[in-house]
Amino acid sequence: MKLSPLFFSVAVLVAPALRAATTITRGPYLQTATPTSMVVRWRTDLTEPSVVSYGLSAAELTSTAKASGVASEHIVQLSALKPATRYFYTVGAEPRKPAARPAGEDAPVPLGVSSFTTPPQPGTSLPTRVWVLGDAGTKTDTQRAVRDAYYKFTGTRPTDLWLLLGDNAYPDGTDYDYQKAIFEIYPETLRTAPVWPAVGNHDAKSANSITQSGVYFDLFTLPRRGQAGGAASGTEAYYAFDYANSHFICLDSHDSDRSAEGAMMQWLKADLASTRREWIIAFFHHPTYTKGTHDSDKDADSEGRMNDMRAIFLPVLEAGGVDLVLTGHSHVYERSFLLDGHYGKSPSFNAATNVKQKGDGRAGGGGVYLKPLSRTPHAGQVSVVTGSAGHAGGSTVPLGHPAMVYAFNEPGSAVVDIDGLRLELVFLNDKGEKRDWFSMVKE
Repeated sequence: MKLSPLFFSVAVLVAPALRAATTITRGPYLQTATPTSMVVRWRTDLTEPSVVSYGLSAAELTSTAKASGVASEHIVQLSALKPATRYFYTVGAEPRKPAARPAGEDAPVPLGVSSFTTPPQPGTSLPTRVWVLGDAGTKTDTQRAVRDAYYKFTGTRPTDLWLLLGDNAYPDGTDYDYQKAIFEIYPETLRTAPVWPAVGNHDAKSANSITQSGVYFDLFTLPRRGQAGGAASGTEAYYAFDYANSHFICLDSHDSDRSAEGAMMQWLKADLASTRREWIIAFFHHPTYTKGTHDSDKDADSEGRMNDMRAIFLPVLEAGGVDLVLTGHSHVYERSFLLDGHYGKSPSFNAATNVKQKGDGRAGGGGVYLKPLSRTPHAGQVSVVTGSAGHAGGSTVPLGHPAMVYAFNEPGSAVVDIDGLRLELVFLNDKGEKRDWFSMVKE
């Protein structure tokens, strides 16, 4: 039978439209990890439902979590999880292909199932590995070399969590900067270990801590309600969380009120008073002591931020029993003695009163640093500046702060391992060499 042209016209009009397949352009990445929950985020080029399928086996993703509506910026919380348990997951409503690989760029996130392990119950003594990156986001071969050196070092040992110490995406902390400097450089770590960032001065070029607006605050989901442990801060600019027997405190050294009467200080005091963890680790961007690409003795440097963190916040941290202070900003590596009470400029440093234990903190050297088992005010802390994960200051940087045991003008990152009452830190340079290490033990 011969069909009229009218038939074909009608057929074309009523044929259902085929929807283009969506592509993951960012992530997935993990946020706000607690023993019973995990936030999974990712971005797609088109809007679609936000769905995560997960389970205890890669072959049996029998549980599903969803967010309402459709979006291209996906944020899904997985709840009612088991502590210290490995989960496998996929994201997206339907299978899809990865984004096309741009010439000269790292490969996009591969297809397949990812996994993460939930934190243990707070207070549990469980070996913990923390990767620490300061001033990482330069988008350079140096940044990639530092990354690869850590990957070779850790091998099959999973990263439990990682810290970004600020200036995470150069030069301006834009969405594009973060895409190239973080999401395309660390895809594997992003989808397997929760990342906990601090804001730096370069991030703040595209964000505002006071209004909690801008790129940094759009990209990260952080525990402002205290849902990951510690006191509720009410802001994502500074916050706290627990992992095993450790308590981590992130401060905003750039944008938030740094006065002794300000909201951040009042929150810090409440948080220190509330925690019962055996280790306390504080991290923020601007160092309390440095003679690297920045000088903590100069009031004008960084608009007094380093002075404020040393003179106003460090006394409270030390009174609260802090064990380790991690900072960036200065593009070098510097590591102090076990210290207490040095709140002035470097000429006021007095080894006789400010050094709690002499030596380099090594078993084969001057002996590991020893602290009381019970949390004791002013028992000593080690300050580490590790701001060279993206680039180093170079040979013309003088170094030489008297509080420091070791200092290097080399690219690298730090690795913190905590096992029960023992904490160890290693500085790995971009060639994979262990340039510094020390141990701290609670007796």
